[in-house]
Amino acid sequence: MQDALAQRLAELGIAPDRLAARGLQPYAEADAASLVLAEVNDAGREFHLLAGAAAAWQAMRDAAVADGVTLFLVSAFRSVARQHEIVAAKLARGQCLDTILAVSAAPGYSEHHTGCAIDIGTPGSPVLEEDFETTPAFAWLQQHAAGFGFVMSFGRDNASGYLYEPWHWCWQCAAPPLKGPTA
Repeated sequence: MQDALAQRLAELGIAPDRLAARGLQPYAEADAASLVLAEVNDAGREFHLLAGAAAAWQAMRDAAVADGVTLFLVSAFRSVARQHEIVAAKLARGQCLDTILAVSAAPGYSEHHTGCAIDIGTPGSPVLEEDFETTPAFAWLQQHAAGFGFVMSFGRDNASGYLYEPWHWCWQCAAPPLKGPTA
């Protein structure tokens, strides 16, 4: 896997030492056989997670509904290949690599690869925008998400160097980052 990951990074012009300088480590991609359907949105898009993360998400979503708060998934499991496509598409649109890597993980470095990370939305709030922090959904998550095993990964001024992502939460049974060289 390390050789394939190094090749993907090289194709995008991302030096592994650049990621290491931010303290980032690659994450193992969840085995497709271990993923379960966590939710299907109104447009028919399926979201997959590890079974434990899916159960925790569903319990958390249902508890929020019981408190009058609606939560929905915007993103869940994402493969290394899909992450590569996302970064490559942004590069093709002329975005600067530094700008991209402030908001999108390099392929192999996303918590979404683990099958434990989710991006959450709520009706009436633009998805994947900082404004999410002003919603009752975010206030509810701050009070209750930890009880379901979720933590917000990228708070303000986080050590990883990502922009603030109040919508991104990770279930804490996530596999630890891979150890060893990335190139």
